Amino acid sequence: MSSAQSFPIQCDESIMKPKAHGTSTTPVQENLRWDCDNSTADRICNFNRHYAEHSGYFTSTEFVKYAKKIDKKGEKIIFYDSNTGKALFHAPQGRSMKDFLEESKSHGWPSFRDEEVLWDNGVRCLKNGEAVSLDGTHLGHNLPDRSGNRYCINLVCVAGNPTEGK
Repeated sequence: MSSAQSFPIQCDESIMKPKAHGTSTTPVQENLRWDCDNSTADRICNFNRHYAEHSGYFTSTEFVKYAKKIDKKGEKIIFYDSNTGKALFHAPQGRSMKDFLEESKSHGWPSFRDEEVLWDNGVRCLKNGEAVSLDGTHLGHNLPDRSGNRYCINLVCVAGNPTEGK
């Protein structure tokens, strides 16, 4: 994306039209990362436009422990679409893992900023703030605050595993 690009990048509602599996062509992957529940993921990613996993769900998974382990190694986390395996977010960027986790806990969902979104891989927002992938995966919502855009994303929607060639 060019440095002059303004965020979020918006898309047309047609991205979320019905497909072979809800709003996507495929169900979520089996064996999602961090012990995320597959049936919850499939319902939220593919058969939902307004609802979310419960606030704080991500703290009931292995995610926080994984994030702290990755941080000790000095690495970032790549978050993959639970349907397609495409990388959609990478965090933290421009802040510490501690700050990323604290903001996420404060809001109840993993919370990403513009620089943590992999726009070129297909993350978009509808006019109403719904965050989606170009492949039709419901991700969450953009809920801006004083610091700018804040994408509150369902962990179950970005707990996929990378697929070869993605």
